[in-house]
Amino acid sequence: MILKTFRWAFAVTALGLAAGVLYDGWAAFGIVAILAVLEISLSFDNAVVNAGILKKMNTFWQKIFLTVGVLVAVFGMRLVFPVVIVAITAKLNPYDAVQLALTDKSRYQQLVTDAHPAIAAFGGMFLLMIFLDFIFEDRDIKWLAWLERPLAKLGKVDMLSVCIALLVLLITAFTFATHAHQHGGAHVDKAQTVLISGIAGLITYMVVGGLSGYFENRLEDEEEREEAERSGGTGSPVKLAGQAAFFMFLYLEVLDASFSFDGVIGAFAITNDIVLMALGLGIGAMYVRSLTVYLVRQGTLDDYVYLEHGAHYAIGALAVILMVTIQYQINEIITGLVGVVLIGWSFWSSVRRNKQLAAIEGATETDSVPVP
Repeated sequence: MILKTFRWAFAVTALGLAAGVLYDGWAAFGIVAILAVLEISLSFDNAVVNAGILKKMNTFWQKIFLTVGVLVAVFGMRLVFPVVIVAITAKLNPYDAVQLALTDKSRYQQLVTDAHPAIAAFGGMFLLMIFLDFIFEDRDIKWLAWLERPLAKLGKVDMLSVCIALLVLLITAFTFATHAHQHGGAHVDKAQTVLISGIAGLITYMVVGGLSGYFENRLEDEEEREEAERSGGTGSPVKLAGQAAFFMFLYLEVLDASFSFDGVIGAFAITNDIVLMALGLGIGAMYVRSLTVYLVRQGTLDDYVYLEHGAHYAIGALAVILMVTIQYQINEIITGLVGVVLIGWSFWSSVRRNKQLAAIEGATETDSVPVP
């Protein structure tokens, strides 16, 4: 099962490492390998959250996620995205941006770094909304019940998550504007950039997430109606399933893009070579995709019920970290460790819960056995 699910990841790893050696020798081999590990460690929570969405799709859309989705993730986010950012911020055409990336790597790195506030605000707001909508929803299974129960009650207030997200954005932008003013106002336009990018992230979440939720609800209603009537029903269920899956696929791609921001920015701490960056982060992205499908097919989220909670708390932490990095630098190791610790804790809690349930079930069976 593992070999079958990860075979493409293994193939991409071999090709990517070989391409690194051919491109710039064995030093490049090491850099590509380190970048791949960085991407996997930063994106494990991404795989868990993706699995929660992907399990609602049929096999066809799971394959689309692994093929077309990988092309978008690897080439779109890890290769094209940094070039587009440079082209926009430096007001260059795409060809000149690529030339800059290949010939003047230090200048290219500087331009991507200058664009970081906009990237962090967009990705931070998108991820923050995912986290807020999760913790404000009343769930049957609660991990940190002492925290999640009162938050679920608060969640009954309409648009609370949007209000909190906008408040966080305002505080972030205000802090940045104050910082700029204290330094002579050289970067005073960054506050406006943060506000606009953050609002764009919020709108993107609401549009893509809203459409996928809308079609998913319609699909569920149609299935319930068909089951109740025991007939063909109305409309075209196949087309409806396709619409629902398509918008969930779009949601997954935007989600993956938001997760990849920290990986792309963090990669510059290791290399400013766009080719090596694309190879290393691409390998890591492939493993994240394969891990997502593995979690779905093994039913891991059903067996370890707190994993999804841990992943969403990791998303919340990553959102805060992204917003903080607009002004302060945070080491990528800390970013990766926060996610790993939260998911590890939720996995351990799930194992304990399963053992307790098994013990209770065993005791019940013993009590029900008649005494001879």
